[in-house]
Amino acid sequence: MADKHEEPKDEIGDLKQALENFEQEKERVRAIIGTIGGVPSFNTKLINIVFIVIIVVAVIISLIVDEKWRLLMIELTTVMLSVKIIYMIHIQMRVNHFKFWILSAIEWRINEMMVQIKQLKR
Repeated sequence: MADKHEEPKDEIGDLKQALENFEQEKERVRAIIGTIGGVPSFNTKLINIVFIVIIVVAVIISLIVDEKWRLLMIELTTVMLSVKIIYMIHIQMRVNHFKFWILSAIEWRINEMMVQIKQLKR
């Protein structure tokens, strides 16, 4: 009879431990997402501002100066936009890699749980 009362306590302890592990994992994932671009960092904001300033200044200069400088400013604007697109592709690749990693981890955990369920059925 005492065994029946100890089992729920053990289960509650196991559930509490599982919840604590889940909370720790959630915080770890939140930190990882922040490092890969989930939240814009100061550096990202600074890079965006620099790109915008360079492009706006180049466009304004191309409207004011003579033909020789105009072509140079248009080329500079084109290069800066290309660099920004390449940077955005790089960031998106990092995010996609992280998504793949998360999905792989979920699949691994599901497979591990399936093995445990099959063992419990036996």
